[in-house]
Order: sequence, then structure tokens, then C-alpha cells
Amino acid sequence: MSAEQDVKLENFGNIFRLDGKVAVVTGGSRGLGLHVASGFMQSGCSKVYITSRKAKACEEAVAALNALPNKAPGAQAIAVPADSAKVSEIERLVTEVKKTTDHVDILFANAGATWGEKFETHPENAFSKVMDLNVKSVFYTVQKFEPLLKVKASKEDPSRVIVTSSVAGLEVGTLGPQATYGYSASKAAVLHLTKNLAVELGPRGIMCNAVNPGFYPSKMASGLMEMSGGVEEIAKMSPNGRLGAPEDIAGLVVFMASPASKHLNGAHVVTDGGAMLGRHKL
Repeated sequence: MSAEQDVKLENFGNIFRLDGKVAVVTGGSRGLGLHVASGFMQSGCSKVYITSRKAKACEEAVAALNALPNKAPGAQAIAVPADSAKVSEIERLVTEVKKTTDHVDILFANAGATWGEKFETHPENAFSKVMDLNVKSVFYTVQKFEPLLKVKASKEDPSRVIVTSSVAGLEVGTLGPQATYGYSASKAAVLHLTKNLAVELGPRGIMCNAVNPGFYPSKMASGLMEMSGGVEEIAKMSPNGRLGAPEDIAGLVVFMASPASKHLNGAHVVTDGGAMLGRHKL
């Protein structure tokens, strides 16, 4: 191959676009899920399905997404409320999605929960709830959507499963009075699950990867952030001196769903501004 051929990357101008793609976002009514859904809408997706447990929250999110001035022409956000903690609800979600599309290109498995309580009194039901939603429901969401994900999947244009893990799955999480044992364990477990899914589903044209956010301002993180000294103190823990912003997570997940990442499988990407590294500085 000549140097001239080397520099002519095929279709590079559209390598980060999602034109015409169909996406499903669990836990999509607020926080990271809503930020990512906004990114999908503005990067070319034709349909973005928003699901979470609360119907009103889904409807409000969809209204905001459909009002985006920069969304792709004709792009539509669609609310499908469902409780991802229940397999029967995941099955109903798939049935509802199938009413308006015959395939899905991108599944952002983002629904999750946490629970804080000290070691001595950490309740069994809370641990189980967190593990069920953060790990088991991810598996069954992928399992139930797999028939739709493989409809248009190919080696050159694979479908994507992107799972939300956390930096808590890579290091010791929150300890003390509001310790998050179940959350940390679940986020480590879902990373390993994603690797297994990558090997299982890769030959079917479905790439599976994970994101590991650090602190991003959100309803789930607000209590822990307060206990840790607030936004300004937490920002000092990161070498880049700030927390994650909506465009940070949206940009990363859009990349992971785009043609630019079609050779990425079984990987996980940390998005915390280097905070994990900064904790070990001299």
C-alpha cells in the first residue's frame, strides 16, 4: 500500500456519526443516561428509546430531547417506562420497542442503584437490590435485546452494547458510615460480565464495552459528594481540577457507539479526569 493510500482513510468524515441508528437507553430519564441520550439525538440517531422506572420522568426526558434544537432531522425520542430490576418488565420493554422498530443498533445499559450503610448494619435486602439491578438486570437486558441487536449487525457495522460501570469497580469504593459495598462489588462484577458478553456476542456482530465514570454531578451522586466535602473539594482530587460534565460522558459513549470504535470489544474506559491516579500523588 502506498503512502497516498495510507492517508486516505475511508469515510473518516463520518466516523463519529450515528446517522440513522436506533438506540435504547436504560436509566435514561436523568443523569448520565439523559446526557448520553442527548448526544445520541445530536449525533444522528433516528430513534432513541428512553426507559426508567418512573413514567413521568420518562415523558419529561423525552419532551426535553425532542425539543433539542440541534437534534438530527427527524430524530425522535420515545418513552417506554419499565422497571429494569424485573425480567418480566425487561421483556415487556422489548415488546414495546418492537412495536416501532425492527432492530436496535445501540444498547446503553445504564440503569443502576446504590446504597450506603456502615458495615455492621448493612442490610441484606439493600445489597441484593443493588446487585440485582446493577448486574443481573444488565445481563437479562442484553439477553432480551440480543435478537434486535443482531438484525443489522455485521463485522463492518457491528451493533453496540455499552454498560455503565464505575471507578468504584476498579478500586476500593466508599467506606465508613455510608459504605457502598454492594455498589462497588456490582460495578466490578458488571465489568467482568461485559468481558464475557464481548466474547459471546462478538461473533454475532455485537461489540460489548463499558464506561467507568468517576464523579459526575447527578441525583445518585449528590449525597456522597456532600459527605466528601462538596463539588469544589472533590474537584481538587482530580489532576484536571474539575468534575465530569454532560458532554464528557456523552462524547465518550457516542464515540463507543460510532464507527470509530468498531474494533473496540471487551474494553472499559475510565472517565474521571485522572482522579484515580491523582489520589496516589506525592
